Amino acid sequence: MKILILGDVMGSPGRLALRKNLSKVIQENEIKFSVINGENAADDGRGITKQIAEEIFSNGIDVITSGNHIWDKEETIKFIEKENRLLRPANLAEGSPGKGYGIYFSKEKKYKIGVINLMGNVFMRKTDDVFSKAKEIQKKVILKKNVDFLVVDFHGEITSEKMAIGHFFDGNSTCVVGTHTHIPTADTRILDKGTAYQTDIGMCGDYNSVIGMNKENSLKKFLKDTSAKKHFPALGEATISGLMVEADESTGLAKNLEPIIIGGSLQEKK
Repeated sequence: MKILILGDVMGSPGRLALRKNLSKVIQENEIKFSVINGENAADDGRGITKQIAEEIFSNGIDVITSGNHIWDKEETIKFIEKENRLLRPANLAEGSPGKGYGIYFSKEKKYKIGVINLMGNVFMRKTDDVFSKAKEIQKKVILKKNVDFLVVDFHGEITSEKMAIGHFFDGNSTCVVGTHTHIPTADTRILDKGTAYQTDIGMCGDYNSVIGMNKENSLKKFLKDTSAKKHFPALGEATISGLMVEADESTGLAKNLEPIIIGGSLQEKK
């Protein structure tokens, strides 16, 4: 069983890369379930709209996770209640619209896959304690009891918090991936008890940028140039970045894993 998890899709270049490449990636690698973080998918790199979510689903994605930008588009507050394939961080304040985790079927309806969306507490918008929420959900979504496989997207700023949540879920989830910082890390591995892990799986966006945003304008902001505008996405060719995990069907744990880097300026040179 192969699962594909892709990093934050950044603006229209990221969505274009998905339209061009995703179906081929899914077909050639026999992917049975795919997840992407969509909190930067709007044209301005902030939030997601109903139309954009539907576009991403039409490309072959099964579940969209998110993070601190989930409410940047007002319409999301309404449509997330009806679209259970779009998740917001589970540890947002009690009573927040939508869901922070769900159970879904693989493409051929053979397996149940749990997806949990969490957001870090350090250097992020105020949320409920993430480890308390993780413990609570872990009692409800249980590997090899009510789900065959379990994917965790941890949207956070700092490495230590991401690594800690990876060890927390080790042996109880198929994979734990970090999102939010937009640069893929080189620590892809299977943890001691069988959970696939990567601190950050990068972004689906233009890497000739500052984490997906226009580099010239970003430099102006750092230099305190008064002509700087509000951040906006870089519009060059995007790289698709993420992680492919092959899981053992008997245990739900990872057997093999492979970083995915396709196109754009980050494309692996052969």
